[in-house]
Amino acid sequence: MTTARPARILLVFGTRPEAIKMFPIVHALKAMPGLETLVCVTAQHRGLLDQVLSIGNVVPDIDLDIMAPDQSLDQLTARLLTELGRVYDEVRPDRVVVQGDTATAMVGALAAYYRKIPVGHVEAGLRSGDIHHPWPEEVNRRIVATIADLHFAPTDTAAAALIAERIDPKTVHMTGNSVIDALHATRARIAAEPALAAGLDALAERFAGKRIIAVTTHRRENFGGGMDAIARAVARIADRPDVAIVFPVHPNPAVRRAMDPILGTRDNVAMIDPLDYPHFVRLLGMADLVLTDSGGVQEEAPALGKPVLVMRETTERPEGIIAGTARLVGTDEDRIVAETLRLLDDPAAHAAMAQAHNPFGDGHTAPRIARIIADAV
Repeated sequence: MTTARPARILLVFGTRPEAIKMFPIVHALKAMPGLETLVCVTAQHRGLLDQVLSIGNVVPDIDLDIMAPDQSLDQLTARLLTELGRVYDEVRPDRVVVQGDTATAMVGALAAYYRKIPVGHVEAGLRSGDIHHPWPEEVNRRIVATIADLHFAPTDTAAAALIAERIDPKTVHMTGNSVIDALHATRARIAAEPALAAGLDALAERFAGKRIIAVTTHRRENFGGGMDAIARAVARIADRPDVAIVFPVHPNPAVRRAMDPILGTRDNVAMIDPLDYPHFVRLLGMADLVLTDSGGVQEEAPALGKPVLVMRETTERPEGIIAGTARLVGTDEDRIVAETLRLLDDPAAHAAMAQAHNPFGDGHTAPRIARIIADAV
């Protein structure tokens, strides 16, 4: 007589933002009795992913190492589909869990659908309403939504968006966003082990007494004119003697090509290599405000009371705009400068954003998701 094996859950992710939001869920699932939890990383972002795996104490069971220089989206998609299909055929999971809106998430769900494997979608229901902003993420997440049978919505707005698309309400669960779990866990580790983020000590000393503005930009739809406008705006902001810019530069060469000619020689602009997660969390804590086109930073910075100016034309996180923690400024050079200077010069405006309610989670999302998955198998 054979004993039935535990239900096998395979979590699939491949980029730094996915890893940040998934590592609390990995640990929550591994703590659930009656489940066998496995991790497959595609390494869509190799170096940035590995940083988070280390701080998150996650050792992948399968590593596809799919990253290749200058590969196109169709090449990446084709490789992901064949490689993940092979993994599913070998592992035979009872459920696949994907996160967000990357190529890994979309193809991970599609390969599971081809095998009739149920899919859970973490951070489901984000919508900008424009398939080209953000691109290609808006279409990626819509595809996942048509496949998944468990939708873990981070906010009521995201849950409502799914229901408006005729997703069965019984499959939609408002859980909060696990990025807040990751943020709190990482801050606690830094407090206990300051050496984890000691690499910013020199910058903190160099810019002592200045108001630090953290800048991140990497969105594909901003490449070209948008990225150039962001560089010019940051340069104008850096003209102020009381300001310092700390800019972890994304590894995509297009970002460096836009920024170097305009910002590369300024004493109060530190264009640094991408930060691991503990150092990035420390940078957010040091910052007076944040300029970004990132999605995750729109969620993380408000949890630390940092105003966020979103350098995009649309956002799939309207909750931050509504709550007042973030403001959409697009890539118009003059508007980026004007909104930044307003926050620097108007203490009441800064305080109104810094003290606004963070709508993205309470730090207990991962256990909620793990319980729902366990109950579904």
